[in-house]
Amino acid sequence: MNIILIGYRGTGKTAVGEKLSQILAWPLLQLDDMIVERAGCSIPEIVEKSGWNYFRDLESQAVAEAAKKDSFIIDTGGGVILRQQNVDHLKQNGLLFWLKADPDTIISRIKDDANRPSLTGNKSFIEEVQEILQQRTPLYQQAQDVTIETAGRTIDSIADEIVEKYNKRIQKPKKANRTRG
Repeated sequence: MNIILIGYRGTGKTAVGEKLSQILAWPLLQLDDMIVERAGCSIPEIVEKSGWNYFRDLESQAVAEAAKKDSFIIDTGGGVILRQQNVDHLKQNGLLFWLKADPDTIISRIKDDANRPSLTGNKSFIEEVQEILQQRTPLYQQAQDVTIETAGRTIDSIADEIVEKYNKRIQKPKKANRTRG
């Protein structure tokens, strides 16, 4: 069973994934890195040359492959939940942890990251974060097995909470003893 990290850009998926990999001694699989390696160029270059739909196709291929793994930490891109097939693949052998943060926290974390191409192309950075987060929140809510708030927290505390909740979720409930009477 995998630990799958979903959530908007800047919610801590990569940092938490790295910490979880250390704690559990499980491999970390970053879907964006798989996509970049296969495409031979950065995500902004993929989007500029071929568009978001092409990127999403590459992402779905990476998800299908990653979903076959076991005992992996899988760090997904923020838009992985835009295609239900991705969620379905990931749920086959994984628990989806939605890393969540408020817009102000997200904005402060990602404002200087040039490797995050615009999702709307025509909005200010702040408007884009607010708009896309509002659109995606119901999809994250629907996809998640567990929600983890990341604003104002350390990477260690978030990772510890995920390990604790993962362990509780994968334990099989004991059957009640039935007495004959």
